[in-house]
Amino acid sequence: MAKKKTKPAVRKTGRTKVKSAKALHAKRFPGESAKYRTARNALLKAEMQLRAEGERVAAQRRKLPLGGVVREDYVFDAPGGGRVRLSELFAEGKNSLIVYNFMFGPAMKAACPACTSILDSVDGASPHVTQRANLVVVARSPIDRIMEHARARGWRNLRLLSSSGNTYNRDYFGETESGEQWPMLNVFVKRGGRIHHTYATELFFAPKDKGMDPRHVDAIWPVWNLFDYLPEGRGTNWHLRLNYDAE
Repeated sequence: MAKKKTKPAVRKTGRTKVKSAKALHAKRFPGESAKYRTARNALLKAEMQLRAEGERVAAQRRKLPLGGVVREDYVFDAPGGGRVRLSELFAEGKNSLIVYNFMFGPAMKAACPACTSILDSVDGASPHVTQRANLVVVARSPIDRIMEHARARGWRNLRLLSSSGNTYNRDYFGETESGEQWPMLNVFVKRGGRIHHTYATELFFAPKDKGMDPRHVDAIWPVWNLFDYLPEGRGTNWHLRLNYDAE
């Protein structure tokens, strides 16, 4: 016996009856049209696919084999005149370390506005992150200069270190041979008494479509992710600044 065909769902919006495609969920917003719902359902399917792809990529990232053993126990300058080795950045029971390279070199007149925007947000997230993993921010400028900038931004939680006395930035691609600073996030793990590099945001170096920035650290950068929700998107003529008071 042939299956009886089901009619498209009909819903009421005010005084109008509207035929709609198979619903992905039952929520409807005030005044939305059938045209909006059809387009939104198509977008929702794309968002679901993107979510699944994000999970797939994250699983692939977790399965990476160990990278190279760190050849040097780098010594960083810490606030207050202290020094700390890379191996000492691993707290008891936490075997993963995230290191963000902050673009703030000694030859730069001011800190990078983009990195500053990222760290404005990560400072608030840091107490949550450090419940499970170690997190530090490294810049090439002297530690006193870094801390002066941190105080001006109101950062309270980030562990800030200076790499002015070592080659960490150069070795892990936070700096070019000419001294230009790059934004780079690296992850290290401690296994069997040795420290291994396990991940870097290499999307920074990968080919990209014309007009598209690298987006290698977008996952920790709320500003652009929020703009992506807007009808106008990220835009092309707006730039991050350290201070907007002059606008």
